[in-house]
Amino acid sequence: MQVIGIAGWSGSGKTTLVEQVIILLEARGLIVSLIKHAHHDFEIDYPGKDSWRHRHAGCREVLVTSARRWAVVHELRGRAELGLDEALAQLSPCDLVLVEGFKHAPIRKIEVYRAEVGKPLLFPHDPHVIAVATDAAVMTTLPRLDINQPQAVADFIVAAAGLASVRASRSA
Repeated sequence: MQVIGIAGWSGSGKTTLVEQVIILLEARGLIVSLIKHAHHDFEIDYPGKDSWRHRHAGCREVLVTSARRWAVVHELRGRAELGLDEALAQLSPCDLVLVEGFKHAPIRKIEVYRAEVGKPLLFPHDPHVIAVATDAAVMTTLPRLDINQPQAVADFIVAAAGLASVRASRSA
């Protein structure tokens, strides 16, 4: 399982780029999973649903399943949030895990940068950044990827993660 991060400041276009790249990677026959770090409280369930009621009654985990998907909601109940390694351990086997967020994790990552966000570049202070996806003129020796060309970003990820042979073996 290869892991590549997509890091950048809020508003830089990470989610849009990740969505476009996932479509392209899946079209190549790769099995892709994603870990998204949220910096705030979030809900994927809502009041009134049976699963929400059971969780609020005290269940630590509630698993909801159907013919189309399943999900587990795990309440931390005061325990620390998962670190990236713990989150990765929760995933089923796949070819590639894209990690959106966890911008300070020591993993290979592509920085998504837009000058209009007004935040500094990450790569000068993060040795784990392996490329910059941007629409700005950025002075760097790192590969510069056009943020508006998701195909180029997907190609870079496949090469960086060494996934070309995985794709080739599935199509044989």
